[in-house]
Order: sequence, then C-alpha cells, then structure tokens
Amino acid sequence: MKAAAITTTTMTMTDAAALLSLLTWLSPAFPTGGFAYSHGLEWAIEAGDITDEASLESWIADVIAHGTGRNDVILLRHARRGADIADLARSLSTSLERRRETTLLGEAFAAAAAPWGAIDPAPYPVAVGCLGARNAIDEDSLAIAYLHAFTSSLVSAAVRLIPLGQQAGLRVLASLAPVILETVEKTRAATLEDLGGACFRSDIAAMRHETQYTRLFRS
Repeated sequence: MKAAAITTTTMTMTDAAALLSLLTWLSPAFPTGGFAYSHGLEWAIEAGDITDEASLESWIADVIAHGTGRNDVILLRHARRGADIADLARSLSTSLERRRETTLLGEAFAAAAAPWGAIDPAPYPVAVGCLGARNAIDEDSLAIAYLHAFTSSLVSAAVRLIPLGQQAGLRVLASLAPVILETVEKTRAATLEDLGGACFRSDIAAMRHETQYTRLFRS
C-alpha cells in the first residue's frame, strides 16, 4: 500500500510578516484600552437578557451578524480601499457611549500603531482599515482578525460580569467562529448603502448603560 501523499503549503515571509502585524495590532496587549468597554453587555446582564453560556452566544452572534460587528467590517473594508468615511462611521453610533467607544479606541489604536506608519485618528474600524492599507494587509485577513478581536473582547467582559468560567467563555468563542467567517464572506461585496442593523436590544443596552447605577465598564 502506498503512503498517502502529503501536501505542504509554505507561508511566504511577506505573509508571515502580515500575520505577525495582525496578531500584534489586534492582541489584547495592544494599548487601545478595549478591556474597559462591554459594548452594552453590562446592562444586558444586569437586566437578565444574558444569564448563561447559551444566551451570551446568541447575543454576540446577533451583534456580529446583524449589528455593530457587521457594520464595522463594512467600514473597515471601505477604509482599507481608501474611502474617507470617518464622519460616516461616527454618525452610525446609536448612543453617546457607543460613539465614545469607537472614537477613543480608534484614537488609541492610531497612536499605538505609529511604528507601523502614521494614520489619522478615526473610529476604530476605520483606523484598523487605514493601517491595513498602509501595510498592504489582505482585506479578508484584516476583517477576520478584527471580528475575532471584537468577539474575544465581548466574551472576556461577559466572563467577568455574569460570571462565567474560562472554559465556558472559550466554548462560546469557538462556537462563534462560523458566524465570524460567514459575516466576513457576506460583507465582501457590501457597499456603504448596506450599512445598518437590526440589533435593537443591543442598542438599547448601550443607551441604558449610560445611566446604570453600578458600572465596571465604560460602555
């Protein structure tokens, strides 16, 4: 019996450098301050909308596919292609805290990213798209890495707030991988006219968080 053929794919140094940049920019260690934001999860958990692993997975899946996650990836893609959309990105924020979140994260990202090339401060997905363009990072890879970081941040906040164990958080993160990849695929041909969403409860959570009595997070 002949041994099965083994196919080997070798990553080029250019691909490896791009991957290394993505791992650095979207790492929790990159000083954007993302750990301080819950994207409305803090209110949703206090209100009883999110109580366990299953409800957390459902909530984040909707945010990715039908809310901020999808919109951010569309904005990122068009910023990567050179569109001047910082003002549009700010106008899409559904509450004061959402606007501050994307603005402050984007400003911190632009400042921290200086070793990879200067970019103007902009809402977070726009800043990431601009830096990706400056460094010739593949658009889909940029979108996947961005959504993974966004999802990881939400899971991390929920692990602390519900609270959930680390293993439960990792199961949620693993289960959301298909949603991330599907959203990346569906936004590939999206235009700016496709921006919009249907995550009304998430938007309400962000608004209610502004007056929540006890808060650990900034959003």
